[in-house]
Amino acid sequence: MKSKSMEEHKQSSPKSVNFAVITLSDSKYRDYLENKTTDISGNLIIDRLKNENEMVFYTVIPDDGDLLKATIEDIIEGTSAEIILTTGGTGIGSRDITIETLQPLFQKEITGFGEIFRQESYKEIGAGAILSRATAGVYKGIIIIAMPGSPNAVETGLKLIGSEVYHLVKHVKD
Repeated sequence: MKSKSMEEHKQSSPKSVNFAVITLSDSKYRDYLENKTTDISGNLIIDRLKNENEMVFYTVIPDDGDLLKATIEDIIEGTSAEIILTTGGTGIGSRDITIETLQPLFQKEITGFGEIFRQESYKEIGAGAILSRATAGVYKGIIIIAMPGSPNAVETGLKLIGSEVYHLVKHVKD
């Protein structure tokens, strides 16, 4: 059963958003520097969102926490982004730094995203879903969604946020 108040909120939500994409991957970064287009997950995000929204920033960076923070600050200060989507660096490997970098920044964590992401991933891949640390939160009035680097995981994350991205942006702005 749908909530009447939630439906009313969605009706008054923006119809498009300005978004930024950051791919975190040492190997994709090397390819990016050589003008190779191997960033399947980053391009998937762009392709899915660009029809109704405006991409205001895109980059591929290595797995480096300081660089991730600096990139986020550059996006916030230099663009009109309302949402930043990251892909990569959410696993449990020694180079996976996305979650450790983002969580301390979050003024509000959107825990439901990670919880539902893992639930949906479990339906698709089984117990391997426990390896995902996908998360989302709000920092300086901007929504940040951190998804794993695999294209299938990005598909799952994009399905989850779907039209909710507009609703999320509305709540952050209110």
